[in-house]
Amino acid sequence: MILVNHLQEFHGLPVFDFPGAEARVELPDAEAVAWRISAPTYSDPGDEQWGAQFERFLKEVDADRVRALVIGGWDEAYENSSADIVTALVGANTRLTGLVAVFVGDMVSEDCEISWIIQSDVTPLLAAYPDLEELGVRGGSELAFPPVRHTSLKALVVETGGLGAEVVRGVAGSDLPSLERLELWLGTDEYGGDSTPEDLGSLLAGTAFPSLRRLGLRNSVVQDAIAAAVAGAPVVARIEELDLSLGVLTDKGAAALLDGQPLTHLTRLDLSHHYLSEPMQERLTAALAPHGVALVLDDPQQAEDDGDGDVWRYVAVAE
Repeated sequence: MILVNHLQEFHGLPVFDFPGAEARVELPDAEAVAWRISAPTYSDPGDEQWGAQFERFLKEVDADRVRALVIGGWDEAYENSSADIVTALVGANTRLTGLVAVFVGDMVSEDCEISWIIQSDVTPLLAAYPDLEELGVRGGSELAFPPVRHTSLKALVVETGGLGAEVVRGVAGSDLPSLERLELWLGTDEYGGDSTPEDLGSLLAGTAFPSLRRLGLRNSVVQDAIAAAVAGAPVVARIEELDLSLGVLTDKGAAALLDGQPLTHLTRLDLSHHYLSEPMQERLTAALAPHGVALVLDDPQQAEDDGDGDVWRYVAVAE
């Protein structure tokens, strides 16, 4: 799967692209949209850089009424990290006093491949905005997320083609008492995704995130191991929606789910982009559908045989 569409909605608000300096566009009400601020990742000398665009945004929009920001591209995002972006956002916290949602790195493949996006430590955003309710990040290269305490955050989404174990441990070790939704794209080791189920620690044990109701552990090359760990994880008993999609899930992982704790309390189980046999799909449907679980199963992916006896299966989003 190739990421081809920018976010159309964020934090329940339609995304509006902040126009260029020469554009004559009527701006919407400051709190009615999620403002997307984006500069070309492959820029020409005359292009407005992200920093200049952000400063113009703060002057032209009623900044203290802005609720959501979507950060798109920045100059040479495949070489320059998001550190300057984070610094700029932190520095504007006395002006963006109503900000409750931020997404950093809304780039599609045409802008910059997900595993080429250079990120940074994004936790200063949480310190600078104590009322932040939603944080999204795309890109795992150089991403840092040391354990942090934040009492307002309700949703955390980290989309990568490879999420480092240290980041996974940092997220799982954070104190986020209001967190209701957590989504981690774990990825593949080819792009830095070296985490294991053990790195999820207190998350799976149910001792972290007491408000958690929606859990996504997605896009993993070791999805079978993730599924097996989830099957016996105490946290699942209070989860309403479970998302194990986009990864390399085979009959082995699905069997572990069926043989583990009951999943009939779930309202939704997403297993799309899978490598399941038809009999296993039928078993899952028979076990869960009668209980009202919305089971998401699309057509199975096809494994590739290299002719030498090796079979290759791929996550949905890698490079």
